[in-house]
Amino acid sequence: MSESSRDGVQSWTESMSARDRIRAVAETLREPRSVNWISEQADAAWSTTNEELQGLVDQGQLRRVEAGETTRYQPDYTRLLFEEIRTLIEENTREELRNELAAITEEIEAWQATYDVETWEELEQSLADGELASGELHERRDVITRWEENLEDRRLIKHALTLYSDVEAAREQRINVADRDTNYFS
Repeated sequence: MSESSRDGVQSWTESMSARDRIRAVAETLREPRSVNWISEQADAAWSTTNEELQGLVDQGQLRRVEAGETTRYQPDYTRLLFEEIRTLIEENTREELRNELAAITEEIEAWQATYDVETWEELEQSLADGELASGELHERRDVITRWEENLEDRRLIKHALTLYSDVEAAREQRINVADRDTNYFS
């Protein structure tokens, strides 16, 4: 038994299969990466990594990108975007999304007033001010990170709200078709 297992904490090589580790690495890629890089990060054999990546491409979860003589892989960002929007619609009511949008806007407006800036970029520029104490620097860096996340969340929520009616109509159409088919065969 390894020391980490005795302490009740398992390393990810003990707690996840090689294929699960490969998928975990592939799902978090921010830029195209080679089989070698993914294999090293996942602590998995090259052949297993290559096979799993091919499967993820076949399933539409990854895209293969040719970069010179090297093949690289990256997530299908379009698919990921639509999955995030779909999750927002499925897990939230329209009113919940509107409320979250309002909360994000209020938080950004509070930061704008607190720091007397319009954008997170302006707040970032204030980090170079030599008069800020280390605590204030850390606080502003945290706000910048949250501000950027809020902008991304706001963008996704706006997309979800724009598509909400279309998704509801599609669901209703499927239900009506299913009911019609059920009644037809009864």
